[in-house]
Amino acid sequence: MNPAQFRYSNPPNPPYKVDNLRAIWWILLSVLGSSAMAIAVRDISTQIDSRMIVFLRSGISSGAILLALLMFARLRARLRFSQPMRHFIRGTLIAASTHFGFYAIANLPMATVTVLFFLAPIWATLLAMLIHKERVGPRRIFAISVGFIGALVILRPGFGSFEPAMLAALFSSLLFALALTMSRGLAQTDGATSAYFSSVAITAVVSLPFAWPVMAMPSDLRGNLALSVVVIAGALRGYADIEAYRHGEAGLLAPITYLRLVLIASAAYFLYGEIPDAATISGAVIITAATLYIGLREARLKRLSARTAPP
Repeated sequence: MNPAQFRYSNPPNPPYKVDNLRAIWWILLSVLGSSAMAIAVRDISTQIDSRMIVFLRSGISSGAILLALLMFARLRARLRFSQPMRHFIRGTLIAASTHFGFYAIANLPMATVTVLFFLAPIWATLLAMLIHKERVGPRRIFAISVGFIGALVILRPGFGSFEPAMLAALFSSLLFALALTMSRGLAQTDGATSAYFSSVAITAVVSLPFAWPVMAMPSDLRGNLALSVVVIAGALRGYADIEAYRHGEAGLLAPITYLRLVLIASAAYFLYGEIPDAATISGAVIITAATLYIGLREARLKRLSARTAPP
């Protein structure tokens, strides 16, 4: 098949205009999905290793998508991988991020790990400055510094309350931010279905050798229900995230994502009796303020740039 035929049979996905109302609905679905997934991961981690949870989630999701692709020609027509290497890099980074994240969820208080995950926007801003040479003003650099101070408040290096799993949460947020930074526009070019499918399929392949030594399945009905929630809620979160940021402005969506902290901390309190300590609450306030400022500042700069751009 020549390149012209390939382009005809796999047309580019249509460009999306900003539609903040649609994006808000998608980000709310993402918040619900990610919160349910985190609680289910904690629950099932008492029965099977976190590496196996990652493999089962990605493997079952990949199988479900492959089945849907076999059944629906219209869905196959939307599948497009115009930049396979970017898909591979993004998928590998997401795989590593998920492994670190699930390990942290299994071993840390839920509120603590959720707050540390919120460092991702701060990492993304820093990486954009280093990788894409984006100009970042002194106010955003100050916000980045404040965010990392919030992380230090939670980590308390040198004190007895430090847990090694906290580093896993930090690496998870860093790798996720790197995946976002290195795959800019991928969902716009190839579509949400392609971006999600490549991420879960690559995660399944990458995870197999790590899960092999700890192969196991849930031992009871509760474990199987929790695994089902991990798969379904994880798929909902992954797809909804892609759609939300395709349609909406990051500065508008960022504040809504902090509902995760409220939902997860509340669930952890009622299910596991976890009460966030003073350091976690203080760090949460600092990190939230820093990331919100970065998101709102970037949204304002984009609007100003759009107004001053030549017609």
